[in-house]
Amino acid sequence: MQSSRGPVVTTDITIREAGRGDLAEIIALFASDTVGGHGDTTAAEAFSDYAAAFEQIAASPLQTLYVATCEGEVVGTFQIALLTSLPGRGSSSLLLEAVQTREDMRGRGIGERMVKWAIEQARARGAAKLYLTSNMTRVRAHRFYERLGFERSHFGFRMPLK
Repeated sequence: MQSSRGPVVTTDITIREAGRGDLAEIIALFASDTVGGHGDTTAAEAFSDYAAAFEQIAASPLQTLYVATCEGEVVGTFQIALLTSLPGRGSSSLLLEAVQTREDMRGRGIGERMVKWAIEQARARGAAKLYLTSNMTRVRAHRFYERLGFERSHFGFRMPLK
């Protein structure tokens, strides 16, 4: 939401680890995203797939799924994963994944709060780098990430397996 003086900033945002009770709201965030092309849906028959993925993430010591809440409602989500590799003398990188702000809440600083939270987590975990990927069609998101200090660095490839 924009005012005539710029974006309306919401300051009463809480970022916390997601719980199973948040799953329906998280799924709704992804299902409403028509750009991502992930085929997410709120259909009841798909819930077990999401629940299984949630349990796998929750059981991993290297991954965490977060939600941003405002007045008790989930208004955003993101996931982080810590990766350690041999290049860089065994340094770790934090992967920031699945950043999503509820459409009616965009422009209020929620995405910025979530990304800055992830940056803090990367530093706290000793990561040498923070990575994220973004769909090439998300031009506004690219400007957003660049404004927060991210640099375009790699050319990505993917291979759908399902």
